[in-house]
Amino acid sequence: MPMFDLFSYFRWQDVVDILVVAFVIHQLISVIRGTRSVQMVLGLGILTLVYFFASVFDLATLKWIMQTFLSSILLIVIIVFQQDIRRALTQVGKSPFHRNTDTTEKELEEIIRTLFYLAKRRIGALVVIERETNLGDFIESGFKLDARLTKELLISIFMPVSPLHDGAVLISNGRIQHAGCILPLTQNPYINKRFGTRHRAAIGLTEETDAVVLVVSEETQEISLVRHGALTTIDGEISLGNNLRAIFIPKQSSGGLWKNWMAKR
Repeated sequence: MPMFDLFSYFRWQDVVDILVVAFVIHQLISVIRGTRSVQMVLGLGILTLVYFFASVFDLATLKWIMQTFLSSILLIVIIVFQQDIRRALTQVGKSPFHRNTDTTEKELEEIIRTLFYLAKRRIGALVVIERETNLGDFIESGFKLDARLTKELLISIFMPVSPLHDGAVLISNGRIQHAGCILPLTQNPYINKRFGTRHRAAIGLTEETDAVVLVVSEETQEISLVRHGALTTIDGEISLGNNLRAIFIPKQSSGGLWKNWMAKR
């Protein structure tokens, strides 16, 4: 069939159909990328191939076992991928009107200075920066502050003598909204055993929301940035500044935040 004749059967609805399916597949990949769900998808794919070969070579027993297993595939997918499905539905259910939750350079400077001050003194910290997803369900256990974001206030919250130092601080719209918040722990069994409760809480929250969480380890003095369930260890102040700027101030020049912060010291 000539190429021209092939395109003559193409309707504009087919183009829309292909684009929508491609978008859905892209979103699904974005949701599960970097999580244990990737291995689960590969596992289900291997089981499907086993069923295919059992059918081709007429392996009756194996074919019956695979048919029995795959007949409940929808229920299995819901159970295995419940966290990813919940996160995906949260993304779909976002308000179409963009919330102005971007953090300014000055506020990022306060956070950076606080984290490295605490790390040098082996004081643990857990800082949550809210983005599009509202975190109201996760801060009910905390104490409402609604205070201006400053280095001094953040340090005082995480000092060991503070009754709020064990929980997380929630920063929203450039203000410290809540302190002493208890976050959900990740259920991912593949998390490195060296990570403690703070890291597991950070991963657990970011598996379900688009929040950015910063963790200071009192044992190793490491600072970690957690986003979409993935944890990144920060090498230094410049690295943290670059990462936060890329997330919250994408339109700014590459050296703006760091230069401004160094100029004020």
